[in-house]
Amino acid sequence: MSSMAVDSSKRSVFMRIRDRRRIHDTDRANSRKFHEINRYSSQRVRKDEQPVLFFNASTRLTRTSLNAAFAWLAANSLQSTGVPIVFMTCMRGLNPCLLATDRENPKKELPCQSCIRLSKNMYNGLQTVPLEFREDPILFNEVEGLTYHELESYVHEGVPLGELTLPSLRWIMRRHHLEDVPNALPLQRLYIRSAWSTYLLAKEWISNNHPRAIVVFNGLQYPEATVKWIGKQNGIPTFTHEIGLMPETAFFTEGEATACPIDLPADLEMTPERNQKLDDYLESRMKGSFQTAGVRFWPEMEGLTPEFWKMVRMFRQVVPVFTNVVFDTSQKHANVVFDNMFEWLDSVKSLIEKNADTLFVIRAHPDELRPGKESLETVTDWIVGNHLTHLTNVLYIAPDQYFSSYDLIRIAKFVMVYNSTIGLEAAAMGAAVLSGGKSRYTQVPITYFPQSKQAFIQKAQEMLDADEWVVPSEFQQNARKFMYYQFFHTALDFSEFLSPDPVWNGYVKLKDFKPESLLPENNETMRVIQDGIMRGKPFVYPHSFEKDPQIIKSSVQMKNDK
Repeated sequence: MSSMAVDSSKRSVFMRIRDRRRIHDTDRANSRKFHEINRYSSQRVRKDEQPVLFFNASTRLTRTSLNAAFAWLAANSLQSTGVPIVFMTCMRGLNPCLLATDRENPKKELPCQSCIRLSKNMYNGLQTVPLEFREDPILFNEVEGLTYHELESYVHEGVPLGELTLPSLRWIMRRHHLEDVPNALPLQRLYIRSAWSTYLLAKEWISNNHPRAIVVFNGLQYPEATVKWIGKQNGIPTFTHEIGLMPETAFFTEGEATACPIDLPADLEMTPERNQKLDDYLESRMKGSFQTAGVRFWPEMEGLTPEFWKMVRMFRQVVPVFTNVVFDTSQKHANVVFDNMFEWLDSVKSLIEKNADTLFVIRAHPDELRPGKESLETVTDWIVGNHLTHLTNVLYIAPDQYFSSYDLIRIAKFVMVYNSTIGLEAAAMGAAVLSGGKSRYTQVPITYFPQSKQAFIQKAQEMLDADEWVVPSEFQQNARKFMYYQFFHTALDFSEFLSPDPVWNGYVKLKDFKPESLLPENNETMRVIQDGIMRGKPFVYPHSFEKDPQIIKSSVQMKNDK
């Protein structure tokens, strides 16, 4: 063995030992903070208050994820002001749960013991309601005899269990189209049985305890979707949360967090200071220096090559086409005009075949190859299956090619997107954008969003035929305003309390903060969340507040020191 191989082996052993130590240190630090904060908030509960129910079984198994931390911190902040909080915790109640599902073996043994251990540690001293599995022989027999399409629309005693479980099935199978996919049918039967079990327990507890509000992770994965459905049916304010668009931030809403609904204030003005703040952030983002859910997608970013420019000179115009991950939870909300992203791409294909003078650059989303979440129904498969690589006016950019989308936008006649953030960014750059799917920004005059398949084709052809396409100036202005608002007002900052896990992407280590820091008078994020849950106010920082984590941290520290 060469000395280089020996050195590499030694480094590998050293890194594993180092990582184990880091994991152990993180777990110990988190455990201490769980106990300290839970004890503090529990002592301040007013017994005569109605409780608030929290539920997030689909966001973590054995380590503290971002969303698990968001819920835990928000709950303890509420309880610190006297509001009793209750966590519904899974005690082998999901068979299988979402994150432990093995799509190759749906009945594989689940890591319940280690998950329950974390729950007991995380919620030690807090009030909990255990979620245990309840088999219903009637429902069991019903679903065993149903086909895939019958399961999709399955309703039991008025509860749309098929609809509630389908997004989870698509997410875990990493596909949109599931008919004839191995294990999809038995897995949805298991999800439906678990969703019904969750419904029975949650409905019973809610009926007996009359919570004033319900807060769930995501709201689309089947356990939380079921509890959210109960809350909405009973007129209980029910809120969902997801990871925000900035590091260590959360998005809370009474709507669908996976749709990221944002109401842009009419009176928000982009001052020179706000424009500069947005430009500073966009400059780093356009270099690939940004993260989503703790994951950095762009280790590097390539510019346009001489070979690319040589190809461009052969065509009258360039139109980039930006795709999405077809099983992503946002797709349920996007599929309004088209049934799914691939149906939209079929329409794009017809445009490609009719416009040989246009170079269509189809850009696959980098998240299609995210480690551990790789798509099994990909744009690459669609490209190959439709023989688009044989067309001279198509350039396909695979998800693992770090090709600058922003450079493409700068030379584009216009841009086509389904519902991804790049459409908003393109509009902010002044480009004309044609949307195929509904997104958080299509309700604002930012992009063109035709309301039928035929109208989409007509609009696209109109834009292709024009010698020049002039986009209304308000589109760019609205896009910049929208981006500023979503980055700096709807993304609720938890960085005072959290730092990234030193080993695992998407997980967190709790910082050493004082319990009083969670009081709404000491932290703007906690004030916004408490006003949203308890008083129905929007989960946004007010116009007058310019979010600066360092200023927040300093002001709270001074209050605590006093």
